[in-house]
Amino acid sequence: MLYLVGTPIGNLGDLSPRAKEILSQVDLIACEDTRRTGLLLKEFGIENSLISYHEHNKASKGEILINKLKAGMDIALVSDAGMPSVSDPGELLVKQCIANDLQVTTVPGPVAAVTALVLSGLDTTHYHFEGFLPSEGGPRKERLKALTSIDETMVIYEAPHRLLKLIGELKEYGFGDSSAAFCRELTKKYEEVVRLTVSEAEQHFTATAPKGEFVVCLEPLKKVAEYSDEDTDALIRRFHEEGMSTKQIASEVSSITGKNKKVLYSYIINLLK
Repeated sequence: MLYLVGTPIGNLGDLSPRAKEILSQVDLIACEDTRRTGLLLKEFGIENSLISYHEHNKASKGEILINKLKAGMDIALVSDAGMPSVSDPGELLVKQCIANDLQVTTVPGPVAAVTALVLSGLDTTHYHFEGFLPSEGGPRKERLKALTSIDETMVIYEAPHRLLKLIGELKEYGFGDSSAAFCRELTKKYEEVVRLTVSEAEQHFTATAPKGEFVVCLEPLKKVAEYSDEDTDALIRRFHEEGMSTKQIASEVSSITGKNKKVLYSYIINLLK
């Protein structure tokens, strides 16, 4: 049996009694970082065998774990924090278990995305979990563009050293006036939720350096009728700096804002003179 065990995202008191029991009883614990999980186990007096399983070794270690499960071993899978398989390579292991008719169950625990969402003050009726955006290049632009068409609260993970980059990009894609909650240090002593528009957040985090891992909850893009000239100009200038032709810029901006492509083409020529 494979147990997907949720671990604390900050406060160690959030490790459930059932999670402690399972981590004590299984034959093996697979984890992202054996040192980090070792410290967690030590805190609760749990002694057990650990094996690393992370993004860079999931292919080779996954096969090893599947063979151990086939041999009848009980294995717990944990991430560094939160639920395994959420922005985590555990997703692949679950698929492999299902393909091999091996049993999988969960020991639920904290999830940073949902924790931030309920603290955000934004609409929780429906939400879109984005997780970490691709770090660079075309794939990142594709996901940023995709966010403009989502009509429910979005949840994004971001590292502190890239937060201002993310905020700048969200502005350029039209989210400047969108409300957002920037959640950090969740469940820890210095937990903080900063609720601002994206434009206001740029000023705030320029003055106050971001610290700690962030979960950003973002309201959907405003309606096309409310898309300001300033937002449109920012998009045009960004695409121009990236080397796009006037025709390409008009096409991209039209798809994001819903504005007429031909009208935009003439507008762009005048703007970039």
